[in-house]
Amino acid sequence: MIGYLHGRVIALYTDYCLLDVHGVGYRVFVANSTRTKLRLKEEASLFVYTSVREDAIVLYGFAAEEEYDLFLQLIGVSGIGPKVALGILSAITVEGLCRAIQNKQASVLTKLPGIGKKSAERLILELKDKVAFRGSAEEELLTIENAEEVGDDAASEAMAALQSLGYTPSEIAPVIRKTAKYKTTEAIIKASLKELSHM
Repeated sequence: MIGYLHGRVIALYTDYCLLDVHGVGYRVFVANSTRTKLRLKEEASLFVYTSVREDAIVLYGFAAEEEYDLFLQLIGVSGIGPKVALGILSAITVEGLCRAIQNKQASVLTKLPGIGKKSAERLILELKDKVAFRGSAEEELLTIENAEEVGDDAASEAMAALQSLGYTPSEIAPVIRKTAKYKTTEAIIKASLKELSHM
């Protein structure tokens, strides 16, 4: 099983990259947080989970070991496969997810892609004693929970869209709080991009 790869990034796509390791190109699926750290034609190191199915072998890569560890815990929960786990980690920070699970915030978890009420309850039940929130209280964190504070689902969708464009959580969080007054996802994104361009 492949557990770690180091090579040169030869292509970057929305949800995966191609990593050249000694002339062999590996297609590795990545979450937004990892994708924003990758640079085309530069070297990168990824912790890798190898998913073996009857019809395919799929690689999932993570720049941070804590994200890799949380991914492994997520796929250990009944009903959550690698694709759903990667979608969760693309929509919320490690710290935000750990905090939501520890605080038993099912309403936050159900906003994540592929997570319904029953899945949220399973996540809380099975992981609340296993995950640890290690972030600083003063640190600016972008989580789905922030969307509840500032508005509705439009804010959380805008957050995910801005992350996919390459902006970091610390850049987006203060801007979203200002622009969440707009009621549609498109309006929030437009206003946020204007704010970000002046930073």
